[in-house]
Amino acid sequence: MSVIIKPIISEKRTAEAEKFNRYGFLVERSATKTQIKHEVETIYGVKVVRVNTMVQRGKDASRYTKAGMIQGSKSTLKKATVFLSKDDTIDLYSNI
Repeated sequence: MSVIIKPIISEKRTAEAEKFNRYGFLVERSATKTQIKHEVETIYGVKVVRVNTMVQRGKDASRYTKAGMIQGSKSTLKKATVFLSKDDTIDLYSNI
């Protein structure tokens, strides 16, 4: 089973990828840095220098609608920032 859920594609992450050669991924909460490194190297065929991870805590969310206030919560996510060597790049837009 893959530990990588999906790449994070945003303006900030695209700028980081172009300037610093860093890429962001949403990963499983139980994934370790070693597992993430191995997975990125096998899927994309690149050399990973280092991996940083963070857990974004889920928050309560509410919104007002015609039917009244709806309350819920956002799920907790784990994000990984992958640093590649200078020679490697990942083309995240090739499958679109």
